[in-house]
Formats: sequence, C-alpha cells, structure tokens
Amino acid sequence: MVIFGASGDLNKRKLLPALYRLAYERRLPSTFSVIGTSRSQFSDDAFRGAMRQAVKQFLEDSPFDEDLWNSFAQNLHFVAGDLGDSGLYTALQNKLAELGHANVLFYLSIQPSFYGAVVDAIGAAGLGRGGDGRWRRIVIEKPFGHDLDSARALNDRIHRVFPENEVYRIDHYLGKETVQNVLAFRFGNGIFEPVWNRRYVNHVQITAAESIGVEGRGGYYQEAGALRDMIQNHLLQVTATIAMEPSAVYEPDAVRDERAKLLRSIRILTPEEVPLYAVAGQYKGFRQEPGVDPGSMTDTFAAVTFFIENWRWAGVPFYVRTGKKLPKRATEIAIQYNTAPHALFTPDGTTMRPNLLILRIQPEEGISLRFLSKLPGSGMRLRPVSMDFNYGSSFGERSPSAYETLLVDAMTGDATLYTRQDMVEASWRAVQPILDDWSARKFDFPNYEPGTWGPAAADEMLARQGHVWRNT
Repeated sequence: MVIFGASGDLNKRKLLPALYRLAYERRLPSTFSVIGTSRSQFSDDAFRGAMRQAVKQFLEDSPFDEDLWNSFAQNLHFVAGDLGDSGLYTALQNKLAELGHANVLFYLSIQPSFYGAVVDAIGAAGLGRGGDGRWRRIVIEKPFGHDLDSARALNDRIHRVFPENEVYRIDHYLGKETVQNVLAFRFGNGIFEPVWNRRYVNHVQITAAESIGVEGRGGYYQEAGALRDMIQNHLLQVTATIAMEPSAVYEPDAVRDERAKLLRSIRILTPEEVPLYAVAGQYKGFRQEPGVDPGSMTDTFAAVTFFIENWRWAGVPFYVRTGKKLPKRATEIAIQYNTAPHALFTPDGTTMRPNLLILRIQPEEGISLRFLSKLPGSGMRLRPVSMDFNYGSSFGERSPSAYETLLVDAMTGDATLYTRQDMVEASWRAVQPILDDWSARKFDFPNYEPGTWGPAAADEMLARQGHVWRNT
C-alpha cells in the first residue's frame, strides 16, 4: 500500500491505526508492506517512530501490543519527495521493485487539487500497470471534484491511467456498521420492506450534526462548505442506501446499480425552487476562525428537501441537514410513518404521535422503533414507548472502524461500499442548482448562534409542509 500524504492527519488518525488493528486481528499477510511518501524528510526508522506514536495516540478500543508493533513496523517504509517531481515516482518504482510485491494499492491522502496531477504522474511512470494477473488500484478521498464539471473532468483524467473497476472512491460513512446494516435490516427481514414506501412513510429526516466548529481547518472548509463537504457525498450516499430498490444479488455491481438508479431519480430543483427547498447557514464566530475570510459566504449549515421521483417514493420528502456548532454530535436517520387512519383511542381530539423508526449511525450505533402502548390502569390512555437495539450491548464485541472495513474491501477487490463514477456525477447533479444559486446570492450571515439547531429558515422549510425537525 502506497500512501501519498503519509505525514498528514488522515494517515496518523485513521489509516495507520486501521492497518495496525487489521494486523492485530491477523487479517493482513505477514509480508504486507506500507510505503509512505510526503515532502517530510523521514528515514524509514524515523517514519516508524512517528507512526508508532500516532497509532498509540489514536488507536481506539484496542490494546497496543509492543511485540506486534515491532513486527508490523518492519514493513513500514518511507520515500520522501514532492508530488510534482517525477523523481519521486521513479523512487517509488524502485522501492516497489525492491520489495517485490505483485499487487499495489495507492491511497491519495492529499489535497484534492493534487489528485489529477498525481494520477498523471503515476501513469507516466508506468506505476498504474499491473499485468500478468497483478492489480494496481487507487483509493481516492472525498471531495471528488468541487462541482459537476470538475468531477467529470477528474473522472476522465483518472480513467486514462486506471480503469473504473480499479478506482475506489472512498466514503467512510458507507463503512459504518449501521449504514451497512440498513441493507440487512431492509432486505434480510420480511416485515419492514412491505412498509418501506410512499403508502406508509410520511417523510424521512437525515441529520449529521457536529457540536464542534472547523477546528483549525478554516482554510479548507472555507472553500468547501457544508453542502459540498457532507451532503453531496456522505448524506446522499446514505439517502441512496435508505431508499434504493433491492438488488437481485448481493454483489458489488448489482448493489451499486441500484444506488446509482436512486441517485438519478432525485428531482433536480429549478432555480425558482431552490430558495424553497434549500437553506444555508453560518454560525456566529465562523468568520473569526483562523484562515477564514472576514466576509466569508461559506455555509457551515445546510438543509435540503429532496424528492425522489419513482413509484416507491413519489411525494415523500427526504429532509437532509448537516451543520457545525449544533447542540450535539449525532448522525441519524429518522423514518416517520403515517398516523393511524382513525384516532380510535383519542375521542377528545388529542393528536396521535406517529410511529418512528430511528437508525443511529453515531455516536452510539443502533436502531430504535417508537410505537404507542397503553398506560397501566383504567381507561385507554396511550404513551409512546421504544424498542431499542444497540450494537455494542447486543453483540458484545468491538465493531471494526469504517476504515478497517473499507481498506480490506479495497485490497480484496470488493467495491460494494465504494462510490462509482455515475453515482458521483448523479449526486453532484442533485446539488448543482443549489450551488449555483448560493454562489450568486449574498446571505445575511451569520444567521445562527452556536449551540442551536441552525437558522430559523430550516424550521420554516419543514413547517411549509406541516413537519418539524426531530431535535431530541
């Protein structure tokens, strides 16, 4: 595995800890090697020392075994160089030849603006060709492009070196256990799929809330914003997983075909509809963050109403929101069902609370079903109760991190949880009218206080359709 940007945060916090954990569980061959590269002038030993410190610091739910680390670290190597220097790729080629590995996984843990140039250089050096049953694959972090046109251009550039079946666009949300469990929940049980449609579902809310701000990433975040950073990739992929049709078989292409079809079914908003169905927000204090323009129009909150135009979901709104400096850190999917057609037990006109199915993605993975039950005592008084499933307590074992799951899948050639070219372009197509509208408009920012659930306009967007956000 060749990691470009090996001295960066992603490698230290996620990739190396995930690889170490895979070695701990004996899921990597003893000959598995990592070649890190960046402009830092590390020797192999210095790189191993820095990675040892990072793994000890960021390893979660796992012991640090010194003997295992010493064995694992012998296969960590470092090649220093600048991404734009052809000499770096010659040095990588020599190191790969020295190690003698047949199969190579390239991982671009670098600034997105360098993706195209690095792929070009890999191709020019002949590093992208495996041959004779060997494979060369590339893993690319999000964001994949910054709009529809740039995503298409980047796809064309990558395909000159790597065919689509060797390109792995990583979205760590799809590696989370609860997101994967959506497919098992829907298609492995007989009682949920029949009521998973417009006849029974009133609306769907998908929330990815963060309690922190940009945490020193103001320069990057100013160029991205919440809509690009979260909704275009993570949350639209979650939406596709929730709403897709069942595939005929559980195979990578079959599953991704259905996710792609769903994304293509999202109604594209007209310029007149964007102000009604998309809300931008910015928290008070963002413009004072390091690296942020004092007059920045970047969205740190985004809420969008999506409509899926197919027979299963026609007319059902999917409310998707994300934001920073919200009251708590939580990512969940809430599926609200229609109320009972006749209020048999509320002759006084009391509103019946609808059934609610909640899939919690983080911080505590699980599923909860809310329904009404009779209170003890005389009379027919009802109260909402919940049935809860929690991953940790139910299985009593550690869940692998998203990166552990996704790295193994890339090594074994299982692309089920990775994003295909047509899916990337379909998700950009869904948000492009919003990006165009927001880039041409001057907002009265900031428009929400830290610790609140975003701007009032987000509540008004739902109120126009008779709905309210689930903020508990």
